[in-house]
Amino acid sequence: MSHTIVNPPALPAPSGFSHAIAASDGSVHLAGQTALDAEMRIVPGGIVAQFRQAFSNLLAALAAAGGEPQDLVSVTIYLTDVEDYQAHGREIGRAWRELAGAHYPAMAGIGVTRLWQREAQIEIAGVAVLPGRA
Repeated sequence: MSHTIVNPPALPAPSGFSHAIAASDGSVHLAGQTALDAEMRIVPGGIVAQFRQAFSNLLAALAAAGGEPQDLVSVTIYLTDVEDYQAHGREIGRAWRELAGAHYPAMAGIGVTRLWQREAQIEIAGVAVLPGRA
């Protein structure tokens, strides 16, 4: 099986990783995305703003690989404060629907002690399967 590295210019230049790997079987493996903005800073505003930015970054990598939100089959969300995420669940759900519609893949939320950028509260990774390529 062959694969293609996908590093969209809209995202910060990766160092030591790739934003996405598109495999010849139609699968796309999406690297964990935090809430980095174009200036390489974690967006301010708390968990909802960070969710929106991190998920937008993930979707940008997916789009660059030729996919759409409905192609997501698995999403893993790493959280430094699970209770904060739960407390803002309705707002996060609205942000999800704005960005990806009502498609919900298999998901996991995992509490962690910290993420790569110290101020990051969330990191989102995923796997997609592109139709017609499998």
